[in-house]
Amino acid sequence: MGNKLNFEIFCKAYIEKLTSMFNDDYFGSIKMLADSLEQTWLTKKTVFICGNGGSAANAMHIANDMHFGIGSCDQNTSYPGLRIEALPTNIGVITCLANDLGYENIYSQQLQVKGEKGDLLIVLSGSGNSPNIVKAIRIAKKLEIKTIAITGFDGGLSKKLADISVHFEINDMQIAEDIQVIVGHICMQWLGEKMRIKRLEEESCKNG
Repeated sequence: MGNKLNFEIFCKAYIEKLTSMFNDDYFGSIKMLADSLEQTWLTKKTVFICGNGGSAANAMHIANDMHFGIGSCDQNTSYPGLRIEALPTNIGVITCLANDLGYENIYSQQLQVKGEKGDLLIVLSGSGNSPNIVKAIRIAKKLEIKTIAITGFDGGLSKKLADISVHFEINDMQIAEDIQVIVGHICMQWLGEKMRIKRLEEESCKNG
């Protein structure tokens, strides 16, 4: 009887674990991520984002938000959405590269074909040690592509190799994946708000 599981207590513990991750120690690195996204947006370069499993799904989710959510694709303005590509998206390309070159090359090879100096690579990884993620960072650096790693656990090699590390020391894969999306949404809403203010200022100048 003493080991009976209580759902409400379980839920509260999960939420507490998640929210405890967002303290003053992390805001600086999240701001650097947001600034890097903004710079890439303003210079019309490309953001590449990737991960494995749930992190791959999160990469696609964040790419969707950044492509449309922060811009004004549906309005007659000079602000399109961010040019961003989730590298896990094309299953034909992924299976081809995994079969012919090995799974560790599914992202690095795409970067070699599509990436250019001044682009931005964001990797999402729980452990930070997945071979395809580590190789993507190494290749990106050779191509002079800025690299940012959003990681959990101890951050692994990705934390050490990336130009910017957004590292949350949490030994829970689901919490780590929740954090990825939350960080993406923070950046999306921050950049969207900056865009809204800029648009209002420009309209004010025109009307003034």
